[in-house]
Amino acid sequence: MQQPVQSFEVEGNPEAGFPARRLAYRLRPGRRPTLIWMGGFRSDMTSTKAEKLEEAAAAEGFGMLRFDYTAHGESSGDFASATLSLWLDDSLQMIRQFGGERPILVGSSMGGWLALRATEILGAEGRPPGGLVLIAPAVDFTEALMWAQFPPAIRRQIEEEGVWYRPSAYSPEPYPITRALIEDGRRHLLLGKGARFGVPIHILQGAEDPDVPLAHVRRFMAELVEEEVRMAVIPDGNHRLSRDEDIAALQRITLDMARALAGAR
Repeated sequence: MQQPVQSFEVEGNPEAGFPARRLAYRLRPGRRPTLIWMGGFRSDMTSTKAEKLEEAAAAEGFGMLRFDYTAHGESSGDFASATLSLWLDDSLQMIRQFGGERPILVGSSMGGWLALRATEILGAEGRPPGGLVLIAPAVDFTEALMWAQFPPAIRRQIEEEGVWYRPSAYSPEPYPITRALIEDGRRHLLLGKGARFGVPIHILQGAEDPDVPLAHVRRFMAELVEEEVRMAVIPDGNHRLSRDEDIAALQRITLDMARALAGAR
């Protein structure tokens, strides 16, 4: 049974530059650990992977939370003025409010980067998640996969005009890449920073992913020398990883982690 869409009102934080906003979410109650879906850039909580993962979680009685970031899906807000810091704050608001003890953060693409940053912050608070499942994690994507790849003319347009509209392979409408997005992303870079997360991490990656290449993810993994980390590579998988066999792998990896955490309680 599909869970109803609910709304969570977040107060504005003028010091951080965050507006008041309404975040849409779906929460399926169940046993812990709760699975928390963190979608990608321009994606939303109705994605095929999110819905199929919830079906698998429900079959085993685990709770699951899905939500839309500001200016995504059914949440309020203006996409052109949003930043990674705002979407990270959205994520932390939802995790703290509904995640319970040691949830599993399931981050897809940009959601993988946000899940890692949320883990750093929650760990410093003494309430780390129980583990991370990362699907094609787009770590540092604004810098390494956007800015570093843009030709000089596009960089100049972003710097001088404040925005460039990038054509999308997944939508008929281009989407804005703003100077604020690029500059704010630099506050959250992880590559080369010696980051430590302290929780189990399992990555699911397509070898044929053109958006978050396997080499980029391997570069990130190479820095996790003191972490409990594994990666499953789907040889013919693309960025979406939404085929039946891809989703089956996601369900298996996530539920294995959930069962291990539930058994350790």
